[in-house]
Amino acid sequence: MKTNANKTIYVDNAATTAMSDAAINAAVPYLKEVYANPSSLHTAGQVAKEALDDARARIAARLNAEPKEIYFTSGGSESDNQAIRSAAANGAKRGKKHIVSTAFEHHAVLHTLKKLEREGFEVTYLDVHENGIVTAEQVRAAIRPDTALVTVMFANNEIGTVQPVAEIGAACRTAGVVFHTDAVQAVGHVPIDVKAMNIDMLSLSAHKFHGAKGVGALYVRRGVPLNAFIEGGAQERGRRAGTENIAGIASMAAALDDACEHMEENAKKERALCDKLIRELSRVPHSKLNGDKHNRLPNIVNMCFEGIEGEGLLLLLDDKGICASSGSACTSGSLDPSHVLLALGLPHEVAHGSLRISLSEYNTESEIDAIIEAVPQVVEYLRNMSPVWEALEKGERKHLI
Repeated sequence: MKTNANKTIYVDNAATTAMSDAAINAAVPYLKEVYANPSSLHTAGQVAKEALDDARARIAARLNAEPKEIYFTSGGSESDNQAIRSAAANGAKRGKKHIVSTAFEHHAVLHTLKKLEREGFEVTYLDVHENGIVTAEQVRAAIRPDTALVTVMFANNEIGTVQPVAEIGAACRTAGVVFHTDAVQAVGHVPIDVKAMNIDMLSLSAHKFHGAKGVGALYVRRGVPLNAFIEGGAQERGRRAGTENIAGIASMAAALDDACEHMEENAKKERALCDKLIRELSRVPHSKLNGDKHNRLPNIVNMCFEGIEGEGLLLLLDDKGICASSGSACTSGSLDPSHVLLALGLPHEVAHGSLRISLSEYNTESEIDAIIEAVPQVVEYLRNMSPVWEALEKGERKHLI
């Protein structure tokens, strides 16, 4: 197959983004000059602490939270773990050992819940509708007197669908149940107001909006108990031991400011490019868009192409200089189809042929045109090699798309 890898086209921004100039420039002074420990009492340490306090206040403001409600972590997975395990432990003290979640959460949530199940908790995993959206009515119906926590992601990292978080939060608040949302894929991409949306806990990660890897935050509403997750020092008001990564935290605040200030224009550009991708790639016979066409993040397109394997599709696109994915980067080593697509009700053989294209504001229309040209070529090439596709075309097997 002829390749054309003159220029790399990066469309795997749901896995990670490039650091923005704003984030890099914000980090440099805290790597070269203001490098003291913010817990130290000397002047240099207090200068570092001022930077820490400034970043905390700026991140809080972007979520309509209070600075003391923001705890810095190593990223989304740690934030999810601390929020869920803390709410579960505090619920158990009151005899509440039931948790409500969904079948298509990120594995940072699902694996934590599975571990809690082994420890005696009961988890209700809500079914996901074919459009990739869970309703507030489903959540309300699942809440019981012994429910300690509801954890539902803000936006799905594989298919991009946005959940009715405000309505779910209202249902939880009425029932007196703690509501946590994994907003790792949403922060910096869609407006978030933790007060208006009745959110008690929220996880975020800097590298999803052009910040540094290895740094994130957990919002915890004032009055909601939070247990220490890492023992050691008294950092983060005793809730997360370890010297804070000032450079990473400063870069996260700068990246979030930049993302929020340009959110509307970035979303408009990304949505137009994604709409073009959906329109043109849907022309491939026996293809399918996964998730709701409208109620979604502006930058994620996930499609299935019947009769092919996603791994082959990715490798051949990579050979053409196109960096995409078939789902979460956290499960890229797995040969199993995406649990998210299976939760939507897709058969295994269809879910195997998935492609996730996730954009940033740095992508261009010419790059999208190159993808629109390459994907049908690669799909056709793989189908011509596939005995499964041959059987489908001969009518020996029934098309599922």
